[in-house]
Amino acid sequence: MQDFTAARDASTPDELWILEHDPVFTLGQAGRPEHLLNPGAIPVIHCDRGGQVTYHGPGQLVVYVLFDLRRARLGVRELVQRLEQAVIAMLETQGIAGSTRAGAPGVYVAEAKIAALGLRVRQGCSYHGLALNVAMDLAPFACINPCGYPGLQVTQLADLGCALPLAAVANLLVDALREQLDLSG
Repeated sequence: MQDFTAARDASTPDELWILEHDPVFTLGQAGRPEHLLNPGAIPVIHCDRGGQVTYHGPGQLVVYVLFDLRRARLGVRELVQRLEQAVIAMLETQGIAGSTRAGAPGVYVAEAKIAALGLRVRQGCSYHGLALNVAMDLAPFACINPCGYPGLQVTQLADLGCALPLAAVANLLVDALREQLDLSG
């Protein structure tokens, strides 16, 4: 992501990278080590995205948003809002009501977080992105204060009655992202 972003020029197309991570805790730039309660054998990686600490693992859909904000005439706040709205729109296709919280980026279902966001913008271009819990082991979230919030509950699509495989969820989310970010192709 960093190399791609550093090598971009005005003609570089925007990209969405869709993936799953092996189990890992990531600690953002502002991340405070006290939010790592008991990481155990799961590696902790310090990264240059915004935000505190989160967990990534199999069954979680990660979307890296490699986007030229200048060309799109978007500010960071608007990008975050559009990413959140894309997740909310995708959830709606499954009959799940998602929402946002002021001052706490991400998407929530009732009181539990289902999607986390963490971005970095360099020279007007974004990287890192969002993580949507689909059908994963949520136990590692108990080893941290998710996103720096003690006691924050997390949820996933599988626990909300959505049995779609990760690839199908990825397709729905990419469609919603294309609409929110005005991407074609």
